[in-house]
Amino acid sequence: MKLAKRLQSLIIGASLLAAGMPSWAVVDSPGGPAVRELNFQPPVTRIAEEIYSLHNLMLVICLAIFIAVFGVMFYSIVKHRKSVGHRPATFHESTAVEIAWTIIPFLIVIGMALPATKTMVAMKDTSNADITIKVTGMQWKWGYDYLKGEGEGISFLSALSTPRDQIDGTAEKNVNYLIEVDNPVVVPVNKKIRIVTTANDVIHSWTIPAFGVKQDAIPGFVRDAWFKAEKIGTYRGNCVELCGKDHAFMPIVVNVVSEEDYKKWVDGKKKEMAAQADDPNKTWTIDELKQRGEKVYAANCVACHQANGKGVPGAFPALDGSQIVNGPKAGQINIVLNGKGGMPPWKGVLSDTEIASVITYTRNNWSNKAQENIVQPAEVLAARK
Repeated sequence: MKLAKRLQSLIIGASLLAAGMPSWAVVDSPGGPAVRELNFQPPVTRIAEEIYSLHNLMLVICLAIFIAVFGVMFYSIVKHRKSVGHRPATFHESTAVEIAWTIIPFLIVIGMALPATKTMVAMKDTSNADITIKVTGMQWKWGYDYLKGEGEGISFLSALSTPRDQIDGTAEKNVNYLIEVDNPVVVPVNKKIRIVTTANDVIHSWTIPAFGVKQDAIPGFVRDAWFKAEKIGTYRGNCVELCGKDHAFMPIVVNVVSEEDYKKWVDGKKKEMAAQADDPNKTWTIDELKQRGEKVYAANCVACHQANGKGVPGAFPALDGSQIVNGPKAGQINIVLNGKGGMPPWKGVLSDTEIASVITYTRNNWSNKAQENIVQPAEVLAARK
């Protein structure tokens, strides 16, 4: 099988070379989709195993019905054709047949519904979770907040980390193309993890096929699901709800580690968060804020407002030459904190320093020459109250 796959890849590569195109081999993604994979991803939770078994059971039942119905139909056509002397029957009804074709499908439906209902009930039982994680969908990244259990208080954003030159097609795509992130979720093996989902803007959907989890994230609503991974490894998924122009660039990565490694990750993450926590009363220079703001803009704003600040006409406004950006800074601070129109509020996502820095960056970049060209974190803090 592996030899056949390699031969097929070589043939495809030779065809591309003959056409003058680069031959970039496509291989399986660890924890993600596999080349020419026809079935579900290998399950690593009990729920995923039950879903896989149900899928196979339904296929067997449908195949049996197909064979039975078409077998009888073709047998009747062949054995009772006019050319061998058969004449059409003249009966109009049969109570026995009508009872049979009512009872038999009913029993089949019951036989399919019972195991499916059992699995559905188990999927919704989020009680007694070891760790609870809030998942917030936003255009186009995920926010994670560890609410309960070991790791409580950890919070971070997770965004696509595939380099732009791969997306543009100017560089060779790696094995995890479009399904890799800068900050993966980390959970311990054999622990029940409750996922609480919501969204800041439009409907998203948090999905990991190997876990058997697919839960919509809806603005203004809180939904939940759970999983208990039984195998250490990295597992990948995507947002599977059409959520906007960068819907395809919103992957999910979960690292399942041992309890010991999870404790190390928690300690390291908390130290990292403490180191990144800025004193909002610190006074920054304009150059420091611009340098910090450029990074914040690239991580959070560039997808909508673009690297050149021109935005997307009809969808996202331009910041280059914007009256808001060049006007009084209080107005821009208010919009960034609380959102406006299609722009989500950032007050629960970015720190005072991050908001101050990105506003300062936009007011001093491109063709913008705002008179109030610097915003300090203390001003953002005051605006929150």
